[in-house]
Amino acid sequence: MSDINKKELSESDICDIYITPAIKDAGWDQFKQIRREVTLAPGPIVVRGNMSARNKKKKKFADYVLSWEPGVPVAVVEAKENNHTVSQGMQQALGYAGLLQVPSAFSSNGDAFASHNKVPAENEEIETEFPLDAFPPPDLLWKRYKTFHNISDGEERLIVQPYHTDSSDKEPRYYQVDAINRTIEAIAKGDKRVLLVMATGTGKTYTIFQIIWRLWKAKAVKRVLFLVDRNILADQTLINDFKPFGSVMTKIKNRFIDPSYEIHLGLYQAITGPYEVDKIFKNVSPDFFDLIIIDECHRGSAADDASWREILEYFTNAIQIGMTATPKETKYISNISYFGEPVYTYSLKQGIEDGFLAPYKVIRIDIDKDLYGWTPTPGMHDDLGNEIEERIYNQADMDRILVLNQRTKLVANRVMKLLNATDPFSKTIIFCEDINHAERMRVAIVNAAGKLAIDNPRYVMRITGDSVEGKAELDNFIDCGSKFPVIATTSELLTTGVDAKTCKLIVLDKTIKSMTVFKQIIGRGTRIEEEYKKFFFTIIQGPGL
Repeated sequence: MSDINKKELSESDICDIYITPAIKDAGWDQFKQIRREVTLAPGPIVVRGNMSARNKKKKKFADYVLSWEPGVPVAVVEAKENNHTVSQGMQQALGYAGLLQVPSAFSSNGDAFASHNKVPAENEEIETEFPLDAFPPPDLLWKRYKTFHNISDGEERLIVQPYHTDSSDKEPRYYQVDAINRTIEAIAKGDKRVLLVMATGTGKTYTIFQIIWRLWKAKAVKRVLFLVDRNILADQTLINDFKPFGSVMTKIKNRFIDPSYEIHLGLYQAITGPYEVDKIFKNVSPDFFDLIIIDECHRGSAADDASWREILEYFTNAIQIGMTATPKETKYISNISYFGEPVYTYSLKQGIEDGFLAPYKVIRIDIDKDLYGWTPTPGMHDDLGNEIEERIYNQADMDRILVLNQRTKLVANRVMKLLNATDPFSKTIIFCEDINHAERMRVAIVNAAGKLAIDNPRYVMRITGDSVEGKAELDNFIDCGSKFPVIATTSELLTTGVDAKTCKLIVLDKTIKSMTVFKQIIGRGTRIEEEYKKFFFTIIQGPGL
């Protein structure tokens, strides 16, 4: 190799000829512990008008990720061409090390290695350089990782328990690996209450599946209860992410907890209620479940007086994991007071910056009656002949106390104007004040859509809890391959947990006073579906937000 001019070699050549052999010679297994050219994040989507494209310059791409075991990364290595200095890639490597939450980062140009150690021993420098033949062996970097995450020898067995893998070759994203590992580490240390905060659309259910799988396979837990608050969430989980559990898994139904199964999926409403006879969770002993996962734990289980909370208190000895996209913190309600600080947080902002979540643009509708209020003329009567109280009605009254049919028509016309200018078959959700408002909006959309609604009776559907026909169309609405319904009017049914991956337009025609609810609603549009060219979404909102 003495005849090789390093300055003329590509970065890939530097890796093949110098860096990879040096790492392998240090004892790293090329097939199990060394991963090359690892895409950590694809880069954010940039929206210009109705056009969008990925910013590939912001793609996060590690030249090497070194793992102690698959799914347990301990170090990153950044390579550069030889016309750069040894430490030229260190800042990049440190960025990737931060994402993966590992203590060891390395840079090399093929001459030597530069090293950054986040847990240096006393009198040891943080950054050093050493020759190619002195790269640290796996056990040294594993020991460093254990120090960084405060892992004892007794906790190690659970932490290295393998992930579930299958023929699909699906791998957790970097933040999912972080969330899984931080949760497993917390449980290995003896924590019984764990909170995970992950934005809607980032794969919370897949993440929790891997956590359960590793704990279950390690025999750290035997019986598991996964609690949700919507039937569709339980059904989606059963046939999708949790499918590998197979015959040991069941959905709790007919108000009976079957002890012959180990993995139980249940609705809060199916196992508890206002009366003692409804509390079927008490039909099993308090030690029956070893692990309970509370999906969307901001929705009620955080409240001290919530009926859901009594389930957690009954199974108080079980490990309990709370999952939420929006932790609720108010004067009266707190996730953190029950679960403690989150062991890991992955925000909507970070998801958009990484390119895993769809960005959005906002269109405001400023309706004069919302902005300035409306006062009826003296003696004015409503459609039922009742005299209207003479006072100023503001935006908070609209579609609650006061219904202005012209206002509903105006919103519907604005929605259809946008759809007709872009794509009239873009999946759309319109969030209304209540069920009656959702029905009035459906009628207004039908009239505004005209021929579209005549030719396609399912163009717009009201999907609310009381509508059998509407709820029957929910699966079609969220099915990426199903054209109809195009527009869903709703009040609460679609606020959480429904994977409407191709939703391109969200209309907020209701007063939302809770940032938690607002973020949950926005989460209906944050998923990217490249096959169906869904890269961003639009929000139409009024002045009440």
